Amino acid sequence: MFEKDKWMTIGEIVAPQGLRGDIRIKPSSDFPERFTKPGKRWIQKANELPTEIKLKKGTLIPGKSIYVLSIEGVSNRTSAEEIIGWKIVMPINSRPMLRKGEYHYFDLIGLEARRGPKKTVIGYVTDLIKGGNDLLEIELVGGKKVLVPFVKEIVPEIEIKEQWLLINPPPGLLEL
Repeated sequence: MFEKDKWMTIGEIVAPQGLRGDIRIKPSSDFPERFTKPGKRWIQKANELPTEIKLKKGTLIPGKSIYVLSIEGVSNRTSAEEIIGWKIVMPINSRPMLRKGEYHYFDLIGLEARRGPKKTVIGYVTDLIKGGNDLLEIELVGGKKVLVPFVKEIVPEIEIKEQWLLINPPPGLLEL
C-alpha cells in the first residue's frame, strides 16, 4: 500500500521537451539540485506506488520556473507524453536541513492558525502559494479560505513541533 506520509511531491511533469524524451518539470521545491544533480529520483502516477528513475541531467530554462530533465528510459516524445501529469516525489526523510527561520512546505500544511494574545484557533493552513511574495492559504473555522502574506510582521511566530502558527493580520485581511 502506498504510504502518502512517507513521500513528498517536489515537482510535476507538465510537458515533453523536443523529440528525444526530455520532459518539462514545474518545481514545487526551493532546492534546484533536486532537478539538476544526476541520480536517483521517483515518479508517481496519481496514488500509485512511486517508481524509481535515474535523472541523467537537468537544466533550468532561463527566465522561467521550469526545468528540463533527461531521465533514463524515456527516450522519445511519445514516452515523455505518457508521463505528463505524473509527480516527481522524494522520500520525506531526505529533506535538507534548514537554518533557523526556514521551513519546509510540508511542515506548514495543516498547522493551526491562531490569532491574538490568547492564541485563539481561527483555522488551518491548507497551502503555501509560491511567488514573488509567498502566501499562506488558511481555511478559517467557518470554511472560508483567505490568503495571508507569509512575512514576519504578519506571521511572527511558528511552532512546528506544537503544530501552530500565530498570525497578526492587518485590519480587514480576514474579511476579504
